[in-house]
Amino acid sequence: GIVGAGAMGSGIIEVAAKAGVSVVARDISPEAIEAGQARVAGSLAKAVERGKLDEAARDAALAAITWTTDLADMAGCQMVIEAAPEILELKLAIFRELDAALPDGVVIATNTSSIPIIDIAMATGRPEWVCGIHFFNPATVMKLVEIIETQRTSPEVLAAASGFASDVLGKRVVVCKDRSGFVVNALLVPFLCQAIAMYESGHASADDIDEAMKLGAGHPMGPLALSDMIGLDVMLSAAESLHDEYQER
Repeated sequence: GIVGAGAMGSGIIEVAAKAGVSVVARDISPEAIEAGQARVAGSLAKAVERGKLDEAARDAALAAITWTTDLADMAGCQMVIEAAPEILELKLAIFRELDAALPDGVVIATNTSSIPIIDIAMATGRPEWVCGIHFFNPATVMKLVEIIETQRTSPEVLAAASGFASDVLGKRVVVCKDRSGFVVNALLVPFLCQAIAMYESGHASADDIDEAMKLGAGHPMGPLALSDMIGLDVMLSAAESLHDEYQER
């Protein structure tokens, strides 16, 4: 099950469907579902055009996805991944609903990029069944998945999440402790914020900052261009989560 079919959710839906997994995809309205379907279908069509996928595999992936607006339709899933926007209150509400809708024995994961997982897990009555499964955008291309264990995550759940990401989806797994930002964003977001501060102070132009990091540090994309691609709303949310955790400028 995938909750949320936006930029991240639709990518996770596609990756799972292409791997032969039956997917229940949920979003909040028929309009949101239509937009999610268009994202997945458009991405699969591009894969066919580029010769990375044949038409039969595309059709099989599309057929593997069931779309719904009702979280109760997740009741038959073995694992549910929440991929809603980075708003803690929204995620807490979703996890409370999932806790009520899902039977025992279902792994419940969040794709949050920066919020401590335990804060979300404790909205349920089964925190031992909750972990983080953090994909990177675009999920169809990026190989890394961070698996995050809390103080309450059971070893069996951690193994199931890691095995799903690596053995089923073919991702490279890094297991992280439950600190805000995990590994990648705990290092990346302060760097991006520093680049924004450098531009704000007039130290160098935006183009020169990006060009310097591409040519001088071997980065495929400059920090300001990367911040724009991530989305400044997401950047702000991640920076606030990191500041709450570490109390560093």
